[in-house]
Amino acid sequence: MVKCAKRSEKEICSGFCEKHFRRYFEDKVKKTIRKFNLLNHKDKIAVAVSGGKDSTVLMYVLKKLNYDVTAITVDAVIGNYTKQNLENLRGVCKKYKIPLKEISFRKEFGYSLCYIRSIVNQDRKEKLASCLICGVLRRYLINKYAKQMKFDAVATGHTLDDEAQAFLMNIFRNDIALARRQGPIAGKGGNKAFVTRVKPLYLCTEKETTAYSKLMKFPVNYERCPCSVEAYRRNFRNYLDEFEKKHPSVKHNIVNFFLGTVHKEKKTNEIIGECELCGEPSARGICKKCEIIGELKKKMKRKND
Repeated sequence: MVKCAKRSEKEICSGFCEKHFRRYFEDKVKKTIRKFNLLNHKDKIAVAVSGGKDSTVLMYVLKKLNYDVTAITVDAVIGNYTKQNLENLRGVCKKYKIPLKEISFRKEFGYSLCYIRSIVNQDRKEKLASCLICGVLRRYLINKYAKQMKFDAVATGHTLDDEAQAFLMNIFRNDIALARRQGPIAGKGGNKAFVTRVKPLYLCTEKETTAYSKLMKFPVNYERCPCSVEAYRRNFRNYLDEFEKKHPSVKHNIVNFFLGTVHKEKKTNEIIGECELCGEPSARGICKKCEIIGELKKKMKRKND
């Protein structure tokens, strides 16, 4: 039996027993916030939560560290999966007295994610993946409501695993511009309409967030979203997980390489413009959200004529 590095009790994660692991994890989040200057206690913070383990852990820890947090969730209406996540999230927010703002694809766009995907992909040679559509629409809604509710920052539950996967994906796509926008702070593109996004779990592994979530007995779904089966990212996740079994430091090394190179050299004067249609921040004339919704409306009109 592996023993805790600080006492003789059983290790549960990262060399620590239950008692010391909680303290270790919370201190790690605190140090990450301090190291990258992510937040201060005067900030009004929106925590983007899905009902999954990472975002639920982040929401709870920030609350425990005495930050002013409000949970903000977007329901993509994926059958029982998001229904259960929403019920779980309501329970956690009620228990820990955290305000919850609920947003729905159906209310905002008129349809669920699966229906939007099916209509948009009609007659398309290059089909849009569910994760791409969901990510674009979700980011748009969170930024929109974060501005309306006057939040100083949006905190997301991205872990070290997520960041290692994302950096590799950008390398494979040869997308240096997108890689430059990675890092513990995102959204500083010179556009005030873009609420800064921060990642307090940036140096925490997914294994650690899972262990913390289970210790706290949070009612979360540990399964992947059913719509992500064909996701491009899933290939990188599986590859890195398998590779790390033989090379335990690989994810840390990828993130440290990024921080010491691309992140260090990224330009601070990059200006992000506005979408010509909706006015939201966009690197192009028409943002991806307006492209998707425009195509949806066009095909729905053709379908109903």
